[in-house]
Amino acid sequence: METLLPIIVQIVTGIIGGQAVGAAVKQAAMSQLPKILSGAIGGVAGGAILGKLMGAGIDPAAVASAVSSGSFNVQNIVGGVGGGAILTAIVGAVMNSMKK
Repeated sequence: METLLPIIVQIVTGIIGGQAVGAAVKQAAMSQLPKILSGAIGGVAGGAILGKLMGAGIDPAAVASAVSSGSFNVQNIVGGVGGGAILTAIVGAVMNSMKK
């Protein structure tokens, strides 16, 4: 469970970021399934990239203490939202250009 929680946080926050971009950017207009999938994939990728850039891997002891204290790793949240938003915008732009 210690290694699964950061991934779940990244997926959920990635979906949130993807939905936000889908609602805000007209070029990312697509159905729900691509927004959810690209948000989830982008969230995990963004969280992993930001974690590596910040020099923090998945530390089970840190995850356990974060869960017990009620706070989540900020890198997972910020990376998840950012990655989900970026990948959803890219997928939306590609899908929009393919329609033309």
